[in-house]
Amino acid sequence: MKRALKRLIPSPWLSLGLLGGWLLLHDGIDAARLLLGAALALALPLLIAPLRPVPGPLRHWGTLTRLVLRVGRDVVRSAIEVALGVLALSRRPPQPGFARIPLELRDMHGLAALAMIVTVVPGTVWCELAPDRSVLLLHVFDLPDEAAFLAHFKAAYEHPLKEVFE
Repeated sequence: MKRALKRLIPSPWLSLGLLGGWLLLHDGIDAARLLLGAALALALPLLIAPLRPVPGPLRHWGTLTRLVLRVGRDVVRSAIEVALGVLALSRRPPQPGFARIPLELRDMHGLAALAMIVTVVPGTVWCELAPDRSVLLLHVFDLPDEAAFLAHFKAAYEHPLKEVFE
């Protein structure tokens, strides 16, 4: 029974969100809109199920929690550093540069999480990932010491992600 229900509704939260979004798009709720919304909410997750990646294994929830807090702190700190760097352009211009980071992390879910982290932290841009996933090229707003940046990046982001996903 539970397995049949899971086949019919593979993503209950997605279905609920789709139904809610459908109903919010309309002025009122009537039987026709509710029925069509329910049909879409059931059909769309079934149609896109082959496109969804297999969920990754999450281990070490404490490490994951510390990583999320660290990223939050780094976002705030980096935003302040970038703002101060822009304001102080005439006194000390930033030293932008590209950092090549050798990666030990190979899990696709971990790499996706790393890409999101790099995207939200101001001053860093994900430029390229080697086809064999061994080297990441980042552009950094201010890179006076590449070795120190590399050590910080690996300790703060890559190693915790490796612990969580691999």
